[in-house]
Amino acid sequence: MGNRRAFLAGAAALAGAQLLPSRGFAQTIDQLQLFVPAAPGGGWDQTARALELILKTEKLIGTAQITNVPGAGGTVGLPQFVNQWKNRPNALMVGGMVMVGAIIANKAPVDLTKTVPIARLTGESLVLAVPPNSPFKTAKDFANALKADPAKVPVCGGSAGGSDHILLGMIAKAAGAPPQKIAYVPYAGGGPALAALLGGHVAAGISGYGEFGEQIKAGKLKALAVTSRQRSAAVPDIPTIEEAAGLKGFDATSWFGLLAPAGTPPDIVNRIQQETAKALNSPAIKEKLLAQGAIPSGNTPAEFARHIDAEHKKWAQVVKVSGAKVD
Repeated sequence: MGNRRAFLAGAAALAGAQLLPSRGFAQTIDQLQLFVPAAPGGGWDQTARALELILKTEKLIGTAQITNVPGAGGTVGLPQFVNQWKNRPNALMVGGMVMVGAIIANKAPVDLTKTVPIARLTGESLVLAVPPNSPFKTAKDFANALKADPAKVPVCGGSAGGSDHILLGMIAKAAGAPPQKIAYVPYAGGGPALAALLGGHVAAGISGYGEFGEQIKAGKLKALAVTSRQRSAAVPDIPTIEEAAGLKGFDATSWFGLLAPAGTPPDIVNRIQQETAKALNSPAIKEKLLAQGAIPSGNTPAEFARHIDAEHKKWAQVVKVSGAKVD
């Protein structure tokens, strides 16, 4: 988590110092209300606070208020944002890929189609990691242990029903183990999950690379594989799970994005997207993102909407294939 915090603080300072032009945004939004459907201190929360710093530094907003509503991979807070924050032109929600999986797996009554997509900010590979003294030297070792007895291989990650949980079920199924018997240990955020992994309380962990990257570079964790179809351009030395364990059909990357409530004026949506895209396209911030294992995006609202739709269809199939029991 320290890795992500360090990047976000640096990115915010860089953007505030030299990237975003001051041109009337504050006249539209005097107080920005940022909704984070996760606990304080996690990746979504830190993204929101970095955004607040960028916009305040450039006087594009007057003040900002952050509301955290954690639980179930974002599906506790999402209905509140949709139903209670609609028609607020001064509101934004920070979310991510975890929410898509949680919505499907938990059969949530409210999904992201009830929001207004603004931009996907970044993408990063999900990584399977273990302590350096782990008996699992390769992802193949890990897969073999799951096949032998998945209940004896506790694996930590984010909220129950989220993408980390679903991916473990999918890995188990691909390895020939019953997904319903996996020993998944959920945590409310990347910090507690990382502490459990470093403390040897679990055998392995699954998370976005940004959560584990600092400890991997320091040699305190070992990355066994990424779960994307191809190696990440940001961390090309880590093999895919297909390369490392022969398990096929994996194509999962984590992402962060901005969404607005229904009824947000199109000019505000477009202006926020344009400002964030300028920050993400800076060579300095691109370099920092790549160093942390993330790929900048900053796509348009229409592109982000299509991405969310594609992610929903993909994760619906992943949930079905994995067979993981999450309710």
